[in-house]
Amino acid sequence: MKRALTASATTLGLLAGAAHAQDLYTPIGEGDYTWDGYQDFADATDLSGETVTITGPWTGNEKAKVDEVFRYFEEATGASVNYSGSDSFEQDIVISARSGSAPNLAVFPQPGLAADMASQGHLEPLPDGLGDWVAENYAAGDSLVSLGTYEGEDGEEDLYGMFYRIDVKSLVWYNPITFDEFGFDVPESMEELKELTEDMADEGLTPWCIGLGSGAATGWPATDWVEDMMLRLHEPEVYDQWVANEIPFDDPQVVEAIEEFGWYAKNDDFVAGGAENAATTDFRDSPAGLFTIPPECAMHRQASFIPAFFPDDAEQGENVDFFYLPSFEEADLGQPLLGAGTLFAITNPSEGASAMIEFLKLPIAHEIWMAQDAFLTAHLGVNNDLYANDALKQQAEILQEATTFRFDASDLMPAEIGAGAFWTGMVDYVTGAEAADVAADIQSRWDTLN
Repeated sequence: MKRALTASATTLGLLAGAAHAQDLYTPIGEGDYTWDGYQDFADATDLSGETVTITGPWTGNEKAKVDEVFRYFEEATGASVNYSGSDSFEQDIVISARSGSAPNLAVFPQPGLAADMASQGHLEPLPDGLGDWVAENYAAGDSLVSLGTYEGEDGEEDLYGMFYRIDVKSLVWYNPITFDEFGFDVPESMEELKELTEDMADEGLTPWCIGLGSGAATGWPATDWVEDMMLRLHEPEVYDQWVANEIPFDDPQVVEAIEEFGWYAKNDDFVAGGAENAATTDFRDSPAGLFTIPPECAMHRQASFIPAFFPDDAEQGENVDFFYLPSFEEADLGQPLLGAGTLFAITNPSEGASAMIEFLKLPIAHEIWMAQDAFLTAHLGVNNDLYANDALKQQAEILQEATTFRFDASDLMPAEIGAGAFWTGMVDYVTGAEAADVAADIQSRWDTLN
Protein backbone atom coordinates (compact mmCIF):
# COMPACT_ATOMS: atom_id res chain seq x y z
CA MET A 1 0.00 0.00 0.00
CA LYS A 2 1.39 3.38 -0.92
CA ARG A 3 2.38 5.40 2.14
CA ALA A 4 0.49 8.71 2.31
CA LEU A 5 2.93 11.61 2.11
CA THR A 6 2.20 15.28 2.69
CA ALA A 7 4.33 18.35 2.44
CA SER A 8 3.90 19.32 6.10
CA ALA A 9 6.88 19.23 8.41
CA THR A 10 4.85 17.26 10.98
CA THR A 11 3.99 14.54 8.52
CA LEU A 12 7.57 14.40 7.26
CA GLY A 13 8.65 13.83 10.83
CA LEU A 14 6.19 10.96 11.23
CA LEU A 15 7.32 9.54 7.93
CA ALA A 16 10.89 9.79 9.04
CA GLY A 17 10.08 7.58 11.98
CA ALA A 18 8.23 5.10 9.79
CA ALA A 19 11.09 5.04 7.33
CA HIS A 20 13.54 4.50 10.17
CA ALA A 21 11.49 1.56 11.34
CA GLN A 22 11.85 0.06 7.91
CA ASP A 23 15.61 0.72 8.00
CA LEU A 24 15.78 3.05 5.03
CA TYR A 25 19.29 4.34 4.44
CA THR A 26 18.27 7.75 5.79
CA PRO A 27 14.85 8.78 7.11
CA ILE A 28 12.68 10.61 4.62
CA GLY A 29 12.89 14.35 5.01
CA GLU A 30 15.96 14.33 7.25
CA GLY A 31 19.63 15.19 6.90
CA ASP A 32 21.36 17.27 4.26
CA TYR A 33 19.73 15.37 1.42
CA THR A 34 17.87 17.25 -1.30
CA TRP A 35 14.24 16.26 -0.81
CA ASP A 36 13.00 18.83 -3.34
CA GLY A 37 10.41 17.24 -5.61
CA TYR A 38 10.15 13.96 -3.70
CA GLN A 39 6.88 14.94 -2.02
CA ASP A 40 5.32 16.11 -5.29
CA PHE A 41 6.45 12.91 -6.99
CA ALA A 42 4.86 10.82 -4.25
CA ASP A 43 1.60 12.77 -4.38
CA ALA A 44 1.35 12.32 -8.15
CA THR A 45 2.35 8.65 -8.36
CA ASP A 46 0.28 5.78 -6.98
CA LEU A 47 1.53 2.40 -8.22
CA SER A 48 0.21 0.29 -5.37
CA GLY A 49 0.42 -3.38 -6.27
CA GLU A 50 2.62 -2.88 -9.36
CA THR A 51 6.05 -4.47 -9.72
CA VAL A 52 8.74 -2.68 -11.70
CA THR A 53 11.35 -5.06 -13.10
CA ILE A 54 14.88 -3.87 -13.86
CA THR A 55 18.07 -5.59 -14.96
CA GLY A 56 21.60 -4.29 -15.25
CA PRO A 57 25.31 -4.95 -14.65
CA TRP A 58 25.38 -4.17 -10.91
CA THR A 59 25.88 -7.22 -8.72
CA GLY A 60 27.04 -7.87 -5.17
CA ASN A 61 27.86 -4.71 -3.23
CA GLU A 62 26.73 -2.47 -6.09
CA LYS A 63 23.35 -4.21 -6.24
CA ALA A 64 22.92 -3.64 -2.51
CA LYS A 65 23.57 0.08 -2.98
CA VAL A 66 21.16 0.60 -5.86
CA ASP A 67 18.52 -1.45 -4.04
CA GLU A 68 18.70 1.19 -1.29
CA VAL A 69 17.92 3.84 -3.91
CA PHE A 70 14.96 1.87 -5.23
CA ARG A 71 13.46 1.58 -1.75
CA TYR A 72 12.74 5.32 -1.83
CA PHE A 73 10.86 4.82 -5.09
CA GLU A 74 8.87 2.03 -3.43
CA GLU A 75 8.13 4.21 -0.39
CA ALA A 76 6.83 7.05 -2.58
CA THR A 77 4.76 5.00 -5.02
CA GLY A 78 3.66 1.82 -3.28
CA ALA A 79 5.23 -0.24 -6.08
CA SER A 80 7.73 -3.04 -5.65
CA VAL A 81 11.03 -2.92 -7.50
CA ASN A 82 12.66 -6.16 -8.60
CA TYR A 83 16.24 -5.45 -9.71
CA SER A 84 18.38 -8.36 -10.93
CA GLY A 85 22.06 -7.85 -11.69
CA SER A 86 24.06 -10.02 -14.04
CA ASP A 87 27.72 -10.38 -15.01
CA SER A 88 26.46 -11.39 -18.45
CA PHE A 89 23.98 -8.53 -18.74
CA GLU A 90 24.89 -7.71 -22.35
CA GLN A 91 23.93 -11.19 -23.52
CA ASP A 92 20.97 -11.59 -21.19
CA ILE A 93 19.17 -8.40 -22.19
CA VAL A 94 19.39 -9.20 -25.89
CA ILE A 95 18.01 -12.69 -25.33
CA SER A 96 15.15 -11.49 -23.14
CA ALA A 97 14.21 -8.68 -25.54
CA ARG A 98 14.14 -10.99 -28.56
CA SER A 99 12.07 -13.55 -26.68
CA GLY A 100 9.53 -10.95 -25.55
CA SER A 101 10.39 -11.32 -21.86
CA ALA A 102 12.36 -8.14 -21.27
CA PRO A 103 12.09 -6.37 -17.90
CA ASN A 104 10.54 -2.92 -17.72
CA LEU A 105 13.91 -1.16 -17.65
CA ALA A 106 17.51 -2.03 -18.41
CA VAL A 107 20.69 -0.33 -17.20
CA PHE A 108 23.20 -0.23 -20.04
CA PRO A 109 26.94 0.21 -19.40
CA GLN A 110 27.55 0.68 -23.14
CA PRO A 111 25.61 3.18 -25.29
CA GLY A 112 26.51 1.13 -28.36
CA LEU A 113 24.44 -1.83 -27.18
CA ALA A 114 21.52 0.46 -26.32
CA ALA A 115 21.74 2.01 -29.80
CA ASP A 116 21.67 -1.44 -31.41
CA MET A 117 18.60 -2.45 -29.41
CA ALA A 118 16.84 0.83 -30.22
CA SER A 119 17.44 0.30 -33.94
CA GLN A 120 15.86 -3.16 -33.61
CA GLY A 121 12.76 -1.80 -31.91
CA HIS A 122 13.57 -3.16 -28.45
CA LEU A 123 13.65 0.20 -26.63
CA GLU A 124 10.91 2.73 -25.98
CA PRO A 125 11.60 6.44 -26.60
CA LEU A 126 11.79 8.41 -23.36
CA PRO A 127 9.22 11.16 -22.64
CA ASP A 128 9.16 14.29 -24.74
CA GLY A 129 11.09 17.11 -23.15
CA LEU A 130 13.41 14.88 -21.14
CA GLY A 131 16.33 15.72 -23.41
CA ASP A 132 15.87 19.43 -22.76
CA TRP A 133 15.67 18.74 -19.04
CA VAL A 134 18.92 16.72 -19.06
CA ALA A 135 20.68 19.39 -21.12
CA GLU A 136 19.77 22.00 -18.50
CA ASN A 137 20.24 19.95 -15.33
CA TYR A 138 23.25 17.72 -16.04
CA ALA A 139 26.89 18.67 -16.35
CA ALA A 140 27.87 18.43 -20.02
CA GLY A 141 24.17 17.77 -20.53
CA ASP A 142 24.20 18.22 -24.30
CA SER A 143 26.88 15.55 -24.56
CA LEU A 144 24.90 13.11 -22.42
CA VAL A 145 21.75 13.73 -24.44
CA SER A 146 23.69 12.99 -27.61
CA LEU A 147 25.05 9.75 -26.10
CA GLY A 148 21.49 8.65 -25.25
CA THR A 149 19.95 9.57 -28.63
CA TYR A 150 19.66 6.84 -31.29
CA GLU A 151 17.79 5.92 -34.42
CA GLY A 152 14.77 3.77 -33.78
CA GLU A 153 13.43 0.97 -35.93
CA ASP A 154 11.71 3.60 -38.07
CA GLY A 155 14.99 5.44 -38.68
CA GLU A 156 13.89 8.46 -36.63
CA GLU A 157 16.12 9.74 -33.84
CA ASP A 158 14.80 9.87 -30.27
CA LEU A 159 16.19 10.00 -26.76
CA TYR A 160 16.29 6.40 -25.51
CA GLY A 161 18.80 6.53 -22.66
CA MET A 162 19.06 8.60 -19.48
CA PHE A 163 22.49 8.59 -17.85
CA TYR A 164 22.67 7.83 -14.15
CA ARG A 165 26.13 6.79 -12.94
CA ILE A 166 29.24 8.36 -14.48
CA ASP A 167 32.89 7.28 -14.39
CA VAL A 168 35.69 9.82 -14.90
CA LYS A 169 38.80 8.83 -16.85
CA SER A 170 40.70 12.07 -17.50
CA LEU A 171 42.71 11.97 -14.27
CA VAL A 172 46.41 12.06 -13.40
CA TRP A 173 47.39 10.53 -10.06
CA TYR A 174 50.49 11.74 -8.23
CA ASN A 175 52.22 11.70 -4.84
CA PRO A 176 52.05 15.17 -3.21
CA ILE A 177 55.10 14.35 -1.08
CA THR A 178 57.19 13.87 -4.23
CA PHE A 179 55.85 17.07 -5.78
CA ASP A 180 56.65 19.01 -2.60
CA GLU A 181 60.17 17.61 -2.29
CA PHE A 182 61.04 18.61 -5.85
CA GLY A 183 59.07 21.87 -5.82
CA PHE A 184 56.71 20.88 -8.64
CA ASP A 185 53.27 22.47 -9.14
CA VAL A 186 50.14 20.84 -10.55
CA PRO A 187 49.91 21.85 -14.24
CA GLU A 188 46.91 23.78 -15.49
CA SER A 189 47.37 23.17 -19.23
CA MET A 190 48.72 20.41 -21.46
CA GLU A 191 51.59 22.70 -22.38
CA GLU A 192 52.49 22.94 -18.68
CA LEU A 193 52.15 19.17 -18.27
CA LYS A 194 54.64 18.56 -21.08
CA GLU A 195 57.03 21.12 -19.60
CA LEU A 196 56.64 19.46 -16.19
CA THR A 197 57.41 16.07 -17.72
CA GLU A 198 60.64 17.42 -19.20
CA ASP A 199 61.60 19.17 -15.96
CA MET A 200 61.13 15.98 -13.98
CA ALA A 201 63.33 14.03 -16.35
CA ASP A 202 65.98 16.75 -16.13
CA GLU A 203 65.89 16.45 -12.34
CA GLY A 204 66.49 12.69 -12.60
CA LEU A 205 62.93 11.81 -11.61
CA THR A 206 61.04 9.52 -13.98
CA PRO A 207 57.79 11.35 -14.79
CA TRP A 208 55.38 8.53 -15.63
CA CYS A 209 54.39 5.05 -14.61
CA ILE A 210 52.54 3.40 -17.51
CA GLY A 211 51.23 -0.15 -17.68
CA LEU A 212 49.38 -1.55 -20.69
CA GLY A 213 49.14 -5.15 -19.56
CA SER A 214 45.73 -6.66 -18.90
CA GLY A 215 45.82 -10.30 -19.92
CA ALA A 216 43.74 -10.84 -23.05
CA ALA A 217 42.80 -7.13 -22.95
CA THR A 218 46.40 -5.87 -23.00
CA GLY A 219 46.64 -2.48 -24.63
CA TRP A 220 43.38 -0.92 -23.47
CA PRO A 221 45.03 1.67 -21.14
CA ALA A 222 46.78 3.14 -24.19
CA THR A 223 43.44 3.58 -25.97
CA ASP A 224 42.28 5.82 -23.10
CA TRP A 225 45.39 7.96 -23.55
CA VAL A 226 44.69 8.35 -27.26
CA GLU A 227 41.03 9.16 -26.67
CA ASP A 228 41.97 11.86 -24.17
CA MET A 229 44.39 13.34 -26.69
CA MET A 230 41.75 13.31 -29.43
CA LEU A 231 39.48 15.43 -27.21
CA ARG A 232 42.29 17.86 -26.42
CA LEU A 233 43.58 18.31 -29.96
CA HIS A 234 40.34 18.41 -31.97
CA GLU A 235 36.73 19.48 -31.76
CA PRO A 236 34.39 16.88 -30.20
CA GLU A 237 32.72 16.42 -33.60
CA VAL A 238 36.00 14.99 -34.90
CA TYR A 239 35.99 12.49 -32.03
CA ASP A 240 32.44 11.47 -32.97
CA GLN A 241 33.41 11.04 -36.62
CA TRP A 242 36.34 8.86 -35.61
CA VAL A 243 34.16 6.65 -33.40
CA ALA A 244 31.64 6.21 -36.24
CA ASN A 245 34.39 5.61 -38.84
CA GLU A 246 33.20 8.65 -40.75
CA ILE A 247 36.85 9.62 -40.87
CA PRO A 248 39.32 6.74 -41.18
CA PHE A 249 41.48 5.57 -38.33
CA ASP A 250 44.54 6.71 -40.27
CA ASP A 251 43.20 10.24 -40.72
CA PRO A 252 45.98 12.73 -39.85
CA GLN A 253 43.96 14.00 -36.88
CA VAL A 254 43.87 10.52 -35.35
CA VAL A 255 47.54 9.87 -36.10
CA GLU A 256 48.34 13.16 -34.37
CA ALA A 257 46.55 12.00 -31.21
CA ILE A 258 48.41 8.67 -31.24
CA GLU A 259 51.71 10.50 -31.61
CA GLU A 260 50.81 12.86 -28.77
CA PHE A 261 50.38 9.81 -26.56
CA GLY A 262 53.69 8.55 -27.90
CA TRP A 263 55.42 11.77 -26.83
CA TYR A 264 54.94 10.49 -23.28
CA ALA A 265 54.95 6.73 -23.67
CA LYS A 266 57.72 6.15 -26.24
CA ASN A 267 60.42 8.18 -24.48
CA ASP A 268 62.49 5.89 -22.27
CA ASP A 269 63.43 8.86 -20.08
CA PHE A 270 59.77 9.56 -19.37
CA VAL A 271 58.51 6.06 -18.47
CA ALA A 272 59.50 3.91 -15.51
CA GLY A 273 61.48 0.99 -16.92
CA GLY A 274 61.27 2.41 -20.44
CA ALA A 275 58.66 2.09 -23.18
CA GLU A 276 59.20 -1.65 -23.65
CA ASN A 277 58.48 -2.17 -19.96
CA ALA A 278 55.23 -0.22 -20.23
CA ALA A 279 53.92 -2.68 -22.80
CA THR A 280 54.37 -5.64 -20.45
CA THR A 281 53.59 -4.10 -17.04
CA ASP A 282 50.12 -4.96 -15.78
CA PHE A 283 47.96 -1.86 -15.40
CA ARG A 284 47.06 -2.94 -11.86
CA ASP A 285 50.72 -2.95 -10.84
CA SER A 286 51.74 0.22 -12.68
CA PRO A 287 50.75 2.84 -10.05
CA ALA A 288 52.93 1.19 -7.37
CA GLY A 289 55.91 3.33 -8.41
CA LEU A 290 54.19 6.42 -7.03
CA PHE A 291 54.64 5.09 -3.50
CA THR A 292 58.16 3.66 -3.49
CA ILE A 293 61.07 5.35 -1.69
CA PRO A 294 62.70 6.79 -3.68
CA PRO A 295 59.77 7.16 -6.11
CA GLU A 296 59.98 5.17 -9.32
CA CYS A 297 57.72 7.72 -11.02
CA ALA A 298 55.85 10.91 -10.27
CA MET A 299 52.57 10.59 -12.20
CA HIS A 300 50.13 7.98 -13.44
CA ARG A 301 47.23 8.66 -15.84
CA GLN A 302 44.28 6.41 -15.08
CA ALA A 303 40.55 6.44 -14.37
CA SER A 304 38.78 6.94 -11.07
CA PHE A 305 38.79 3.21 -10.24
CA ILE A 306 42.59 2.87 -9.92
CA PRO A 307 42.75 3.47 -6.12
CA ALA A 308 41.49 -0.10 -5.76
CA PHE A 309 45.01 -1.16 -6.77
CA PHE A 310 46.96 1.25 -4.55
CA PRO A 311 48.96 -0.14 -1.61
CA ASP A 312 47.24 -0.36 1.76
CA ASP A 313 49.09 2.66 3.13
CA ALA A 314 47.88 4.96 0.33
CA GLU A 315 45.97 7.88 1.83
CA GLN A 316 44.09 10.38 -0.30
CA GLY A 317 45.45 13.89 0.19
CA GLU A 318 48.53 12.64 2.00
CA ASN A 319 50.67 10.41 -0.20
CA VAL A 320 48.36 10.31 -3.22
CA ASP A 321 46.15 12.80 -4.98
CA PHE A 322 44.95 13.54 -8.51
CA PHE A 323 44.38 16.37 -10.95
CA TYR A 324 42.39 16.81 -14.13
CA LEU A 325 44.35 15.88 -17.27
CA PRO A 326 44.46 19.41 -18.66
CA SER A 327 43.62 20.60 -22.14
CA PHE A 328 45.87 22.50 -24.55
CA GLU A 329 45.58 26.20 -23.86
CA GLU A 330 46.42 26.92 -27.48
CA ALA A 331 43.63 24.66 -28.80
CA ASP A 332 40.98 26.52 -26.75
CA LEU A 333 38.65 23.51 -26.49
CA GLY A 334 37.40 24.14 -22.98
CA GLN A 335 37.61 21.27 -20.49
CA PRO A 336 36.80 18.03 -22.32
CA LEU A 337 36.30 14.94 -20.20
CA LEU A 338 36.64 11.30 -21.15
CA GLY A 339 34.56 8.85 -19.21
CA ALA A 340 32.09 6.03 -19.13
CA GLY A 341 28.81 5.42 -17.40
CA THR A 342 25.49 3.64 -17.22
CA LEU A 343 22.14 4.72 -18.62
CA PHE A 344 18.56 3.67 -17.98
CA ALA A 345 16.33 2.71 -20.90
CA ILE A 346 12.77 1.39 -21.10
CA THR A 347 12.67 -2.12 -22.55
CA ASN A 348 9.09 -3.04 -21.64
CA PRO A 349 6.84 0.02 -21.24
CA SER A 350 4.65 0.34 -18.16
CA GLU A 351 3.39 3.08 -15.88
CA GLY A 352 6.02 2.03 -13.37
CA ALA A 353 8.82 2.24 -15.93
CA SER A 354 7.86 5.80 -16.84
CA ALA A 355 7.61 6.70 -13.15
CA MET A 356 11.12 5.38 -12.54
CA ILE A 357 12.49 7.74 -15.20
CA GLU A 358 10.73 10.61 -13.43
CA PHE A 359 12.16 9.45 -10.10
CA LEU A 360 15.70 9.48 -11.51
CA LYS A 361 15.31 13.21 -12.20
CA LEU A 362 15.16 13.82 -8.44
CA PRO A 363 18.43 14.63 -6.65
CA ILE A 364 17.61 12.13 -3.89
CA ALA A 365 17.74 9.27 -6.42
CA HIS A 366 21.43 10.09 -6.83
CA GLU A 367 22.33 11.23 -3.34
CA ILE A 368 21.40 7.95 -1.65
CA TRP A 369 24.06 6.11 -3.67
CA MET A 370 26.49 9.05 -3.45
CA ALA A 371 26.49 8.71 0.32
CA GLN A 372 27.20 4.98 0.09
CA ASP A 373 30.44 5.46 -1.93
CA ALA A 374 31.66 4.50 -5.42
CA PHE A 375 29.21 6.69 -7.32
CA LEU A 376 29.46 9.84 -9.43
CA THR A 377 26.58 11.70 -11.04
CA ALA A 378 26.33 14.53 -13.56
CA HIS A 379 23.16 15.81 -11.87
CA LEU A 380 23.75 19.47 -11.00
CA GLY A 381 21.04 19.55 -8.34
CA VAL A 382 22.68 17.23 -5.83
CA ASN A 383 24.46 18.24 -2.65
CA ASN A 384 28.13 17.49 -3.32
CA ASP A 385 28.84 17.37 0.41
CA LEU A 386 27.03 14.02 0.49
CA TYR A 387 29.77 12.27 -1.48
CA ALA A 388 31.30 9.55 0.68
CA ASN A 389 34.83 11.00 0.53
CA ASP A 390 36.79 14.00 -0.68
CA ALA A 391 38.17 12.16 -3.72
CA LEU A 392 34.68 11.55 -5.09
CA LYS A 393 33.69 15.12 -4.31
CA GLN A 394 36.71 16.44 -6.24
CA GLN A 395 35.98 14.14 -9.18
CA ALA A 396 32.38 15.37 -9.17
CA GLU A 397 33.65 18.93 -9.38
CA ILE A 398 35.79 17.99 -12.38
CA LEU A 399 32.75 16.41 -14.00
CA GLN A 400 30.56 19.42 -13.28
CA GLU A 401 33.14 21.79 -14.78
CA ALA A 402 33.47 19.74 -17.97
CA THR A 403 32.46 21.54 -21.14
CA THR A 404 32.37 18.33 -23.18
CA PHE A 405 31.87 14.72 -22.11
CA ARG A 406 32.63 11.84 -24.40
CA PHE A 407 32.27 8.13 -23.80
CA ASP A 408 35.25 5.80 -24.10
CA ALA A 409 35.70 5.43 -27.88
CA SER A 410 36.89 1.83 -27.82
CA ASP A 411 33.63 0.83 -26.08
CA LEU A 412 31.62 2.47 -28.87
CA MET A 413 33.55 0.98 -31.78
CA PRO A 414 32.84 -2.51 -33.15
CA ALA A 415 34.28 -5.06 -30.73
CA GLU A 416 36.79 -6.35 -33.29
CA ILE A 417 38.24 -2.82 -33.44
CA GLY A 418 37.71 -1.25 -30.02
CA ALA A 419 38.38 -4.46 -28.09
CA GLY A 420 40.81 -5.94 -30.59
CA ALA A 421 42.78 -4.12 -33.26
CA PHE A 422 42.96 -0.86 -31.30
CA TRP A 423 44.36 -2.64 -28.24
CA THR A 424 46.98 -4.64 -30.07
CA GLY A 425 47.86 -1.75 -32.35
CA MET A 426 48.75 0.45 -29.40
CA VAL A 427 51.09 -2.21 -28.02
CA ASP A 428 52.76 -2.43 -31.43
CA TYR A 429 53.11 1.35 -31.46
CA VAL A 430 54.66 1.61 -28.00
CA THR A 431 57.13 -1.15 -28.83
CA GLY A 432 58.41 0.47 -32.01
CA ALA A 433 55.87 0.67 -34.85
CA GLU A 434 55.04 3.99 -36.51
CA ALA A 435 51.73 5.65 -35.64
CA ALA A 436 50.66 6.02 -39.27
CA ASP A 437 51.35 2.35 -39.99
CA VAL A 438 49.48 1.16 -36.92
CA ALA A 439 46.51 3.40 -37.74
CA ALA A 440 46.43 2.17 -41.34
CA ASP A 441 46.42 -1.45 -40.15
CA ILE A 442 43.51 -0.77 -37.80
CA GLN A 443 41.56 0.91 -40.59
CA SER A 444 42.22 -2.02 -42.91
CA ARG A 445 40.76 -4.30 -40.27
CA TRP A 446 37.73 -2.02 -39.93
CA ASP A 447 37.22 -2.03 -43.72
CA THR A 448 36.79 -5.82 -43.62
CA LEU A 449 33.76 -5.39 -41.35
CA ASN A 450 31.83 -3.28 -43.85
